[in-house]
Amino acid sequence: MGLKRDLVVYTRLECESCEEMAASMHKAKEEGADLVELCIDDFTFSHISQLELLLKQRTLPSIVSFRPKSAINSDWKKTCIQVLKLAVELDVEFVEVDTEVVCHQVVAELMSSRSNSKIIASTYVINAGNPPSKDTLCNSIINLQSTGADIIKLVIDVAYITDVAPVFHMLTHSQVPLIARAAGDRGLISQLLGPKYGAFFVCGSLAGKSTPGLPPLTSIKQVYKLEYVNPDTRVFGVISNPVGHSKGPLLHNPAFRHTGYNGIYVPLLVDNVKEFFRVFSCNDYAGFSVGIPHKEAAVRCCDEVDPLAKSIGAVNTIIRRPSDGKLIGYNTDCEACVTAIEDAIRERQKTNGHASNVSPIAGKLFVLVGAGGAGRAIAFGAKSRGARVVIFNRKYERAKSLAAAVSCEALPYEHLNDFCPEKGMILANASAVGMQPKSDQTPISKEALRSYELVFDAVYTPRNTRLLQEATEVGATVVSGVEMFVRQALGQFKLFTNGLAPVDFMRRIVYEQF
Repeated sequence: MGLKRDLVVYTRLECESCEEMAASMHKAKEEGADLVELCIDDFTFSHISQLELLLKQRTLPSIVSFRPKSAINSDWKKTCIQVLKLAVELDVEFVEVDTEVVCHQVVAELMSSRSNSKIIASTYVINAGNPPSKDTLCNSIINLQSTGADIIKLVIDVAYITDVAPVFHMLTHSQVPLIARAAGDRGLISQLLGPKYGAFFVCGSLAGKSTPGLPPLTSIKQVYKLEYVNPDTRVFGVISNPVGHSKGPLLHNPAFRHTGYNGIYVPLLVDNVKEFFRVFSCNDYAGFSVGIPHKEAAVRCCDEVDPLAKSIGAVNTIIRRPSDGKLIGYNTDCEACVTAIEDAIRERQKTNGHASNVSPIAGKLFVLVGAGGAGRAIAFGAKSRGARVVIFNRKYERAKSLAAAVSCEALPYEHLNDFCPEKGMILANASAVGMQPKSDQTPISKEALRSYELVFDAVYTPRNTRLLQEATEVGATVVSGVEMFVRQALGQFKLFTNGLAPVDFMRRIVYEQF
């Protein structure tokens, strides 16, 4: 079974029985895997003949690996060597040897006895509180190379996304074919960006079997299309924590391909935004969306800030200027939210025969829930249109601080349900209340929603939040966070590419997939 592409996409199969392994292999093939790693340490067999049957019946090119789950004894090591020798005897495409548990002599024996199998020498570097240094990784690479194996493999346990940078360095400078992976949620970019640095193997996870640090197989093939990533590909991404809810990759990656732009957009689970920009400082890291909770902190990381974003005190977009590498901050949230609300009200006014050129939120009582980065953008935007803004936030001091900046009023969060000085108000939720996985929550009671003409929710996962469902039920006009998302994304895409965004294409993507 030959491998057809330069980039090989594989998945790890950790199964206990022949039946489960066969079913998983079929599923991997359907989801686009070129190769599977058969983790024999999970496979239960009473006699080696059962394993022989499994290997003979494989339907995809395979890696056979056998790693210890607990303390190693002589019986385990004997079984391990027996499994590896059988794999070589049966001409399995790749046989992986863990050099931490099997000596170099065994690697040499497998190399001399194999006919067609490629031998992979691997090691796992565990993060014991400190990220592995470049020297530590270099020493590991040298040790693996000394085995004479055809391919070497390095798996690193990472605590922060910045710990992944040395992996890219290793990929770029390795003198032999290297499979590299950073394990854990913050290691995801090791697979998504690996091909940019020369990786020829990328690991993904099967649907329904999510593994921290591994993208789903289907996303590798359908969303990121990593076979097109090359050294010239420019990197974009969403800096957030959490970041798993972001739909940005589903929108920006197809838009890059549609416009012929050589870029990739990836989720970036960032704990310390300042440290992230210090480590990933080259011009290839060209632009970023900024999400929860970094929108305000990111302002201090910018060399220059657009006047609107500066007045808001929050950025949701950062561009690295190619001429000098400086970080320039922008805010596309403000116009995205306010115009979405204005257009919804104008549409309702047209229906009722009351169209006007004046902003329809001018003079309206505009109730804002949330005083974070998105809340700041919405507060400034609504105020600039002449709305009377009132801010509620769980941390009252934060609400008061934003109110002082915008010259409006702040009230304690616990008064939100009882706040009803007039009918026909506008409510905007800029908090994370109602976001998956806590989609059963809402920032305000259903009864209190009867006082509002329009309800907007910045949360877009799920698209139809509980807040919007209940607002619809009491007769309010509703505006989904999806509309704000697509508008701010259009603004970001123009900044990313220094050109026009494919508006109709991006809108179609959003409303078909979200």
